[in-house]
Amino acid sequence: MFRQFTLLFFLTVLGANCQAQKSIENSKQSEKMKVEIWSDIVCPFCYIGKRNFESALKSFENAANVEIVWKSYQLDPEMPKKQFTKQNVYEYLAARKGISTEQSKALHDNVVKMASAAGLNYNFDKAVVASSYDGHRLIQMAKSKGLADAAEESLFIAYFIDGKDIADPETLTIIGKEIGLDEQSVKVMLASDQFSNEVKRDIQQSVQLGLGAVPYFLIDGRYAVSGAQPPSVFLQKLQSAQKDKK
Repeated sequence: MFRQFTLLFFLTVLGANCQAQKSIENSKQSEKMKVEIWSDIVCPFCYIGKRNFESALKSFENAANVEIVWKSYQLDPEMPKKQFTKQNVYEYLAARKGISTEQSKALHDNVVKMASAAGLNYNFDKAVVASSYDGHRLIQMAKSKGLADAAEESLFIAYFIDGKDIADPETLTIIGKEIGLDEQSVKVMLASDQFSNEVKRDIQQSVQLGLGAVPYFLIDGRYAVSGAQPPSVFLQKLQSAQKDKK
């Protein structure tokens, strides 16, 4: 009788321990994996990187628990909000890089091919050279409402595909309304300096990280992916980060 009781007690404790261990593993599996993404809405590689990352998520078993946090970054922080000279994107890059317009056009053509491989149809002939600062403020506003990803996507489309002026308050107001933000609140924000601190804070963080270019993906604060890498690279980093949680 005593032996039976001892065996029963042992099996009960063993079962409880196994259940506890399984519960711990399930808990770790369901923990949010934070992916911080520094990006500029006028950066062609950022949109390609977004698409490739999204492709990787489709193959990632714990995708439902990935929390994406969009971070502001400006490739050209000196660009004025209102442009007084109307350069096209080819002339603009040529002037910034000290190359010919023909060389700039060739570089853009290569980017178009990269974008196409990611399922994106860039149209640089229509693109309007513009400051991204207020667009980032709109994204920060959208982030406060859980709509940051929608804002990023809409602004990328506006700049790279539709050829809209993303520095124009009317354009930004329409985008804000379309993604679900209150139209009047967007107008008030754009007429003020709201969300400027949030934009500056993200940019300061990029300086602390030593970022010289974007996109930059930081997974759970330890795994970094720089540039518009293929989906396989993103997937490998996500899987490595997931193993650390086990």
